[in-house]
Amino acid sequence: MRPGRNLLGVLPIARGDTEMLEPRGTRRNNGAMKSLAGLLVTAALAIGIYYLYLKQMPSSDPGTAPTQAISLTGVRSDLLSIAQAERGNIALNSRCASLDEMVTSGTMNMARRERDGYTYEVECSGSDFRVVARHAAPPPAGVAIRYPTLAIDSTMEIREIQ
Repeated sequence: MRPGRNLLGVLPIARGDTEMLEPRGTRRNNGAMKSLAGLLVTAALAIGIYYLYLKQMPSSDPGTAPTQAISLTGVRSDLLSIAQAERGNIALNSRCASLDEMVTSGTMNMARRERDGYTYEVECSGSDFRVVARHAAPPPAGVAIRYPTLAIDSTMEIREIQ
């Protein structure tokens, strides 16, 4: 039997406390592998968050594209501003006023009378009113989006109308 071999001659036997069975330099690679594994886990989490929050982002209105959410939020904000100005005008003058009257009298400060293709119209009936936002153009052919018509009345609740 030769020294340094076990009985079967398969595994070498350590000759002392300083000799190790693992190859030299493997401890240096452990840190790099841990960093790589951490980077892969972080990338997987980032992709998961992107998919859940951006790709499946709910739209504000059914049948509209998620990119329309910003425009529709602005239209809703404009409708609320117009309705608040109309309520103030009714409280002061006891009558409903058109959009042009409110802008020229200074009751409402509105720089633009349209937003992203939506135009505004005030419908008066005595001291009751309804403000309607309609999109001027139909949606492009072959595109699965729609432009909802929104309205607000003296109850200050925004609804979609047909």
